[in-house]
Order: sequence, then structure tokens, then C-alpha cells
Amino acid sequence: MAKSKNRAEVPEARDAMDRFKMEVASEIGVPLKNGYNGDLSSYQNGSVGGEMVRKMIKAQEENMAGK
Repeated sequence: MAKSKNRAEVPEARDAMDRFKMEVASEIGVPLKNGYNGDLSSYQNGSVGGEMVRKMIKAQEENMAGK
């Protein structure tokens, strides 16, 4: 099996991103767990990633607007 090529631009941020991912999964009702999540559908996994992106964009927009 090939290794994942995903890497954080700021390696120190990996733990924060993992916590953020778990928080978002919990909010939208996806039973994400640490480790293997191959039992989840691609729709469930994609919804977590999509919601993370929406939240990050919203936070950046608010930051740029001075809020």
C-alpha cells in the first residue's frame, strides 16, 4: 500500500488540524475516529473535508474584514 503524500505546510499545525477535523465530524454527525476510517463512505468523509474548508474560508473572510 502506498504512503499518503498529505503533509501540512506547517508541521506543527498537524495536531490542531486533527482536532479541528474531529470537531467538525462531531458537529455534522459523522462517526470519525482516530486511525482507520475505511468503514465510512466517501460521502461522509468528503462532507467532513468540505465543512472544514467552508469554516476555514469563513474565518479568513472575517479576518480580512477585520472582525
